[in-house]
Amino acid sequence: MITAVDTSILIDVFRDDPVYCRASADALRRCIQQGRLVVCDVVWAELAALFPSRALFDEQINLLGIDFLAMDCEAAALAGHLWRRYHSDVGGRERVIADFLIGAHAKSQCDRLLTRDRGFYRGYFRELDVLDPTVG
Repeated sequence: MITAVDTSILIDVFRDDPVYCRASADALRRCIQQGRLVVCDVVWAELAALFPSRALFDEQINLLGIDFLAMDCEAAALAGHLWRRYHSDVGGRERVIADFLIGAHAKSQCDRLLTRDRGFYRGYFRELDVLDPTVG
């Protein structure tokens, strides 16, 4: 089982969020017991920006047992298609393409996505198994 992890889950843990840290950390533990944890290019970049050095980032990401899994062309094309559909449907700019890249990566290259943003991902990635650590 390959679980793609969304940025929000890891920020909860790295920043010791008072509301979400425990649930996110518990969900990460459960998922790693069931297989592999991965992040895509977008999540990797967003996380790296949180740390003052590459060495500290590498140390922390390795402690969690998370692997980098680069996005393939199929996932990137799916993200672009769905982002265009989103703009046609909604007409707004609430969502950036990074959200669609994360979802498409999980759908195309993983078995599921661990995120607190399940409403959005379930709306645009209906076949994707979405886990939310704050539910049930």
